[in-house]
Amino acid sequence: MASLPFPVSKSYSFSTKVRILDRSYDCSKDEKSIFENVKYSTRRKSVYSNNTITNVATKPQPTVVPLSPGNLVPNDSKLAAWSSIRQERWQGELIVQGEIPLWLSGTYLRNGPGLWHIGDYGFRHLFDGYATLVRLHFENGRLVMGHRQIESEAYKAAKKNNKLCYREFSEVPKPDNFLSYIGDLANLFSGASLTDNANTGVVKLGDGRVVCLTETIKGSIVIDPNTLDTIGKFEYSDSLGGLIHSAHPIVTDSEFLTLLPDLINPGYLVVRMKPGTNERKIIGRVGCRGGPAPGWVHSFPVTEHYVVVPEMPLRYCAQNLLKAEPTPLYKFEWHPESKGFMHIMSKASGKIVASVEVPLYVTFHFINAYEEKDEDGRLTAIISDCCEHNADTTILEKLRLRNLRSFSGEDVLPDARVGRFRIPMDGSPYGTLEAALEPEEHGKGMDMCSINPAYLGKKYRYAYACGAQRPCNFPNTLTKIDLFEKKAKNWLDEGSIPSEPLFVARPGATEEDDGVVISMVSDRNGEGYALLLDGSTFEEITRAKFPYGLPYGLHGCWVPKA
Repeated sequence: MASLPFPVSKSYSFSTKVRILDRSYDCSKDEKSIFENVKYSTRRKSVYSNNTITNVATKPQPTVVPLSPGNLVPNDSKLAAWSSIRQERWQGELIVQGEIPLWLSGTYLRNGPGLWHIGDYGFRHLFDGYATLVRLHFENGRLVMGHRQIESEAYKAAKKNNKLCYREFSEVPKPDNFLSYIGDLANLFSGASLTDNANTGVVKLGDGRVVCLTETIKGSIVIDPNTLDTIGKFEYSDSLGGLIHSAHPIVTDSEFLTLLPDLINPGYLVVRMKPGTNERKIIGRVGCRGGPAPGWVHSFPVTEHYVVVPEMPLRYCAQNLLKAEPTPLYKFEWHPESKGFMHIMSKASGKIVASVEVPLYVTFHFINAYEEKDEDGRLTAIISDCCEHNADTTILEKLRLRNLRSFSGEDVLPDARVGRFRIPMDGSPYGTLEAALEPEEHGKGMDMCSINPAYLGKKYRYAYACGAQRPCNFPNTLTKIDLFEKKAKNWLDEGSIPSEPLFVARPGATEEDDGVVISMVSDRNGEGYALLLDGSTFEEITRAKFPYGLPYGLHGCWVPKA
């Protein structure tokens, strides 16, 4: 019997504790039902192929609390991607069609909004949903899936009071009276009313802790990658303060880097945190060249020796934060007159070594950056790639749930490209922004990129992303980008929506694309499955059907088996 996160060769009678792989866990009454309802059968031959698959039957509703009928929100398509999760948690082994490489041993975690209603009230925007964490555990060619809601204070308060209690991306709690409105404004300035709904990303720190994140600093929550239990807040021990940070820190085995926007004196603190500590230390500060506020920094890239600090003309807006109803750009405002900039800071000294004006741009996600050198090894430029939306802010409005749920066949997804910045290091005042390859290669859709992490901050060839097969209203393909040949390979399951592709390198690999790409797919029938593609050929090698369709998820990380 292959080794799994929990033994499967016998049944369990549960007491107050259960022992799994020689570890003891306290089990609540609800948690027991996860295991009590997981059943296993023997291996059989697939009727679809000559591959041997593991037939593992799991009941569709084996666990915890089914969510209220309010999750049956209006949805013109069958896609589960834009519907709330059916229940708070589930766990079981999946039927595998194809073969999982035996070297793939570890856990893929994916975080994202997964619950878009409280009672009968439905949220408006994709980014509002309460966080749903999904776990795919690979070991000895077998796959166990689980999901669970992150127990943030915002989520627990909403469940207890059956209403919104904290400010989400586009949602604001409705005040009972004028005095409560004034109190909410005071809580906004102190940060007390901001959400801790950590629904954006998940990272494994160098010391092994796993943290779920969003753009509010208080929304940093430690979870157990094996059980998906919420352990508690990630409390920073320094005195830097602040209310927001980049939702995508740069995390390696040796450090944690992030940006802290300064809304009072527009600029950004660049900070570093070492593994085993909760203390952020300042590397340096970048003052904004435009205004009236810092540009949104959802993500940023680094090279081996430098931090790239973007200053986008889509800027934070304090006035929009105060409004009870969302504005077209939510917490932001478009200021093309303020221009766009890219700043380069030395990791070692904290000094700004370049600051250039660049063409206007809009991006959520940077892909990678590296140092360009001449034949003599002298640094000539920083190259920085991103998923760039042609300086078009309408992508935020397209992510309203009513727009995602009402696709009628029209081509409404705004164009996007792999935007390549070249930031000269010779003192020139201007940088360039061009498409790294023809956008038609990936259907003029581009977001949710990953790379081989061994190439972080280095010159690289391949990126994996979500592209588009038109017409569509959301990225609907998985795409492998070859930045040397300027070509793309595209994978499509028509009518389906795949989530961010994550690349996992094969141990001992010498080629950049030697590994697998993991994604989760919401299919056109309202169901879903886990998917493995070969990182080199980009052909499907494995899929495993979920017991039911899952909501769309945002970002994930790989936790190798210890």
